[in-house]
Amino acid sequence: MDYQTPISAEDAAGLLSQDGAHVLAGGTDLLVKLRAGVVAPRLVVDLKGVPGLRGIEHDAKGWRIGAATTCAEIGEHAAFAAAWPGVSEALQLIGSTQIQGRATLGGNLCNASPAADSVPALIAAGAVCEVAGVNGQREVPVEQIITGPGRNALARGEFILGFRLPNPRAHASDAYLRLIPRTEMDIAVVGAGVSLALDATGICTEARVALGAVAPTPLLVGDAAKALIGTRVDDAAVNALGAAASAACKPIDDKRGTVTYRVKVAGVLARRAARIAYERARSKA
Repeated sequence: MDYQTPISAEDAAGLLSQDGAHVLAGGTDLLVKLRAGVVAPRLVVDLKGVPGLRGIEHDAKGWRIGAATTCAEIGEHAAFAAAWPGVSEALQLIGSTQIQGRATLGGNLCNASPAADSVPALIAAGAVCEVAGVNGQREVPVEQIITGPGRNALARGEFILGFRLPNPRAHASDAYLRLIPRTEMDIAVVGAGVSLALDATGICTEARVALGAVAPTPLLVGDAAKALIGTRVDDAAVNALGAAASAACKPIDDKRGTVTYRVKVAGVLARRAARIAYERARSKA
């Protein structure tokens, strides 16, 4: 096994184009798979030295987070947490304190688990990935990255450089909730992210609703968002959102939950997250 530490996106893309190449960002997934014999890389490409892979930046256009930035770094960034509390909350739910110190935002997405906590929150926030490869760079919405359990839409030689999130409007906010079997450090049975924006009178003008662990890929649920738009996020609107969220689910039975249970919980969590996001948005008014 070879190990390389490229210092440019071009070099990294070239290395990742080789047969048997695997990305190393935080290593919290790769090292487990190595020890379990699930993967046997011929080449490990450590991306942390590539410019733009680490750090959190903010300007008039919005937020940019390097794909190799750790969950702990993002969770401890007070200004980002104030702008996108739901995304920050989701990242602070990933694994233990030790895992959060190594696990990266890009790795949590590219590992392509349907139950990844960061992904529904990023989708709800409207995050976009900066994807680099041998043919240059392109932008891809987060909801288009995961194509199935353990599979993503990146071509050979491509990797995620960073994530871009817009600046929230004056009366806008988000929230993320999950249900797990234990009190901490477990995989989500269901995860729900909601972001919304209000006008000056408290009417919802924009919304995005995303679910995790209820289908082969995380879901952006348009009908759930439509249930909120044009309302004051009252009981009728929230109940309609919950019904739409449940209707969108395509889960499986496993040891963490049944199909029936997941469908029910998806609606409950989506309703709760919407109410939290609404109260946060109102508090900014």
